[in-house]
Amino acid sequence: MNEVLASVYASASVLALCLAGLAGVAMGALFFGGLWWTTHRAATSPTPALWFSGSLLLRMGSVLWGFGAVANGQWERMLACLVGFVVARTVVLRLRGPAQLPRAQSDTASPEINHAP
Repeated sequence: MNEVLASVYASASVLALCLAGLAGVAMGALFFGGLWWTTHRAATSPTPALWFSGSLLLRMGSVLWGFGAVANGQWERMLACLVGFVVARTVVLRLRGPAQLPRAQSDTASPEINHAP
């Protein structure tokens, strides 16, 4: 009888860890997707600081609350959630590609370098 209970408990524990990992993936996708959306929205806004600070507070607050709710005081669930979060970061980075910063006007205007005499 004890073996059956141990097997059921182990199955429930593995399921809880998988669900915590999936929750981490979802939170990571929302966090990094929201960051991408914020950067594009703030680029054309007259008040980009407001966009960045509001977005940071909203994204960090939701992720911290979500981690606490998923972990429920168990470090194993917290770790599974963190692994899912990092996996989502990797996926978002691969989908969006490397960041391309705009070049300054002076860099593209004249390719030669002017040195001091």
